[in-house]
Amino acid sequence: MNTVRHLLEVKGNDIWEISPNDTVFEALRLMAEKDIGALLVMEKGQLIGILTERDYARKIILKGKASISTPVHEIMDTTFFPIHPDQTMEECMDFMTNHRVRYFPVVETNGEILGVISIGDVVKNIIHRQREVIKKFDGASRGH
Repeated sequence: MNTVRHLLEVKGNDIWEISPNDTVFEALRLMAEKDIGALLVMEKGQLIGILTERDYARKIILKGKASISTPVHEIMDTTFFPIHPDQTMEECMDFMTNHRVRYFPVVETNGEILGVISIGDVVKNIIHRQREVIKKFDGASRGH
C-alpha cells in the first residue's frame, strides 16, 4: 500500500523547526538554506504551529510588516492537520484538496513527529505510481 510512511522513507524525514519567538527573518533564512517551504513551530518539544512561505507573503509583505523584527508566533498558522504515517496518498490528496492544506506534519500515534509532507510530495508520489502502473500495463500488453 502507498502510505505516508512509505513516502517519508523515499523522501526522507528531516524535520526543520523554529521557535515561536524567533524572527520571521530567521525562519526565512532557514527555509532558504534547506530549500523548503514550511517550518514546524515548536515550543518545549511540542508542535504549536506551522510557518509557510505563504504566511510570510500574506502576513508580512502584504501588511507592510518587517520580517527582521516580527516574531514567528505573530504570523504562524496554529490550525494544522497532523496526519498519521499509515494514511494513504489518496487520503492525503483528498484532505489537502478539500481543506486547502499544503503541508502535513506526520505524527505517530504516540505523538512522535516523523516528518513533514507537502502537496508537491503527494502529487509527485501519485504521478510516479501511475507511471509504474502504465509501464506494467504496457509491458504486459506487448508480451501478449
